[in-house]
Amino acid sequence: MDIKEFKAGRWVQQNNYKSFSPSKINIEWIISNPQINQLLEEANLKLGELNAFSTIVPDVDLFIKMHILKEAVNSNKIEGTRTNIEEAALKEKDIEPEKKNDWEEVQNYVHAMNDAIEKLKKLPISTRLIKHVHKILLTSVRGRHKRPGEFRESQNWIGGATIQDAVFVPPHHNELNDLLSDLEKFINNAQIKVPHLIRVALIHYQFETIHPFLDGNGRVGRLLITLYLVSNGLLYKPTLYLSDFFEKNRQLYYDNLSNVHSKNQLEQWIKFFLIDIIETSKNSVTTFKKILVLRKEIEEEKILKLNKKFPLAKRFVNYLYSQPVITLQDVIDELKVTKPTANALITDFVDLGILKETTGMKRNRIYTFEMYLSLFK
Repeated sequence: MDIKEFKAGRWVQQNNYKSFSPSKINIEWIISNPQINQLLEEANLKLGELNAFSTIVPDVDLFIKMHILKEAVNSNKIEGTRTNIEEAALKEKDIEPEKKNDWEEVQNYVHAMNDAIEKLKKLPISTRLIKHVHKILLTSVRGRHKRPGEFRESQNWIGGATIQDAVFVPPHHNELNDLLSDLEKFINNAQIKVPHLIRVALIHYQFETIHPFLDGNGRVGRLLITLYLVSNGLLYKPTLYLSDFFEKNRQLYYDNLSNVHSKNQLEQWIKFFLIDIIETSKNSVTTFKKILVLRKEIEEEKILKLNKKFPLAKRFVNYLYSQPVITLQDVIDELKVTKPTANALITDFVDLGILKETTGMKRNRIYTFEMYLSLFK
């Protein structure tokens, strides 16, 4: 089917409301729109550049954690959490009690992403994996009473005080098995020739339309994008995350998704999605370039001034790349050094302008690798 002929589905009368029953998507899609084909070519090119860059950055895994943390912060921000990246980089012991719930939601997202990517080595993307991810996301946070890891068995809705004045009512729960089976087949169907980036745009739209969970659908749907790109070899490393673009263009994101089922505007959603891929890939490459410049400045100029302390300082810098907000105890525990040695090392890094003390207190001080952290803001 040509994407321009797409019909999103139909409204089904239930007792006192109508739910939306989306069309199934496990078919071969044709793209005849020249603008989409041009964007698709550019998106593949930019994604390829990012992939190449991620293979030449030394010790790239040191920096992956921050990419995932940034995605977790932005994806959860779309859902209303207020944790910023500095707070997200803190350890649990250093989080203020009133901020702990939002912090835990971000950490759950990081855990879900890491765990799912590991499981992709043995499992395809499936409803089983999707439910596993959902269970991690909702563990011990808001939504923990809304069937974590289980598809809904009741009707949900989006917006509005009641189902009668809802902005959107997803399909009735009796339809979920068929719709999710169709989605799973489409994700893994190697027999149909659909470009990967078109396929993942359709996957995200369809998942959000089905809305199979009582809570956490947005986060799972956005996480699925990265899992698909990694599982199909479009990304060697999980370095591309679209939630930053979605969050900055939140209303457009919602409008474009909504206009697919309300006005059959699938082409517009795909254009928006491909532009996100292009812009995010560019930004990610720029970030990697800045990391290399910063790394050279720190490792070939700044810490060389510490002379005999250089080997320990190098270990400390590598730790900071994955944990850019630290306390004295963190340094003691990670580097296995004494308190005086850790204190001296932190003082050296503050004097060199690498670390900045952010609390202004004499005790329980927190130090931030601000010049590095700012690259992910």
